[in-house]
Amino acid sequence: MAKQAANTGRNWYVIHTYSGYEDAVKKALEQRIESMNMQELIFGVVVPKEKQIIMKNGQPKEVERTIFPGYVLIEMTVNDDSWYVVRNTPNVTGFVGAGTIPVPVSPEEWRVVERHMGKSQPKFKIDFQEGDQVTVLDGPFQNYEGNVKEVDHEKGKVKVLITIFGRETPVELEFTQVKKK
Repeated sequence: MAKQAANTGRNWYVIHTYSGYEDAVKKALEQRIESMNMQELIFGVVVPKEKQIIMKNGQPKEVERTIFPGYVLIEMTVNDDSWYVVRNTPNVTGFVGAGTIPVPVSPEEWRVVERHMGKSQPKFKIDFQEGDQVTVLDGPFQNYEGNVKEVDHEKGKVKVLITIFGRETPVELEFTQVKKK
């Protein structure tokens, strides 16, 4: 490893992992930090996640999703020993950076990550697009069919054009109240 990395201070770095192994890498790193007494060089390991609401078997379900699949954030002071511990952890493919020298996450980038992780309200995973044909599952328009006119991802709502008394009428519904035809 290049010697200039030995003088870098405590920063957040991004490590690349095999997609789907982020939690396993976090657990392995935490065990290695403990067993190799690296607590004074490696301070924290984070897999950024956010909550989403998805539809499963016709019911809304809250799940946690990895924000950056294939990446894990680690707070550490980089020197030859700490670099070796992280780099040789199973399923870690390397640090994000130029060559062998890890590039720290900028404070602005870290604030964006913290903001995503700190959201208390779950995001909605809406698979509807404008123009999709849907059926209303419940409410006063149950069993009516219509076309999606608008999708509001932030509020988890869809605006559907339903034909009532021979006229198309826009109706705002929760995404859990409709399903694709």
